[in-house]
Amino acid sequence: MAICEFLPRAFCRFPAISDSYIRQARQVIDDGFRGLVREYGYIIDALKAPLQWFLNYLERLFTTSPWTVVLIVMLVIVYFGSRSIRITIGTAIGMLLIGLVGLWEDTMTTLAIVTVSTLIAIVIGLPIGILMARSERVQGVINPILDVMQTMPSFVYLIPVVVIFGIGKVPGLIAVVIYAVPPMIRLTNLGIRLVDKEVLEAADAFGSSRGQKLWNVQMPLALPTIMAGINQTIMMSLAMVVVASMVGVGGLGRNTLQAINNQFFTYGFLNGFALVAIAIIFDRTSQAFGMRLQRHSEVVHG
Repeated sequence: MAICEFLPRAFCRFPAISDSYIRQARQVIDDGFRGLVREYGYIIDALKAPLQWFLNYLERLFTTSPWTVVLIVMLVIVYFGSRSIRITIGTAIGMLLIGLVGLWEDTMTTLAIVTVSTLIAIVIGLPIGILMARSERVQGVINPILDVMQTMPSFVYLIPVVVIFGIGKVPGLIAVVIYAVPPMIRLTNLGIRLVDKEVLEAADAFGSSRGQKLWNVQMPLALPTIMAGINQTIMMSLAMVVVASMVGVGGLGRNTLQAINNQFFTYGFLNGFALVAIAIIFDRTSQAFGMRLQRHSEVVHG
């Protein structure tokens, strides 16, 4: 401050825009955004409807089915995905412990949200990743967008989502998808770009079209990397579930948020344990499946 007494004001105080101008600009932008949402609310509702139906259907299926049936189906999927008895037994122990502490239904709700968000992220991320791998121009446009999506704080996603879609499960689901889709896009792009050029030249020599080369050569060889993208998408979906509970998403995320607000250590720990158990099950199964795909591709193309 002593130095600033002898210097012009412009050298010590950053020449920021006047607060009145910022308030006016903010009011114009916010009012315009709200007006746009009100004007096209029927389109937004039409877009929400199928997501709402699918999420509600899957949640009812998971929560109302007998726990024995759900557990058996889950163990079958885990075994055929990992081909590991150890991972299957670990899954059974983890899910039984979750049920014993009374969190089975909340866990099923969380599984429904993560399943739907992962499927949407795959449907969105896979074609975008393919386009990025086939066009440097598309990659140059999409990469900065992905950088923003991955570096922006997760709470910020909730603001535009809530303004557009309101409070409820679907806004939370959309926020989860926005947060979780970048790894799917990036690793699909990376996997296709890492395919050996000699293999592509051999496909060209046999007269393969671009579509045949993509689906018969590039996609099978890139599948382990794409599986890694799916793995990361699932992990980020689980990480975002707690934040999304602030806008109406139920399940373990809502319980964890309530535990934080009320300082219930034991309750929060149990819900955190359930989230960690689900994350480990998904991670181990998808990693084992990806490694099997990698070994298969090395045998076929090695």
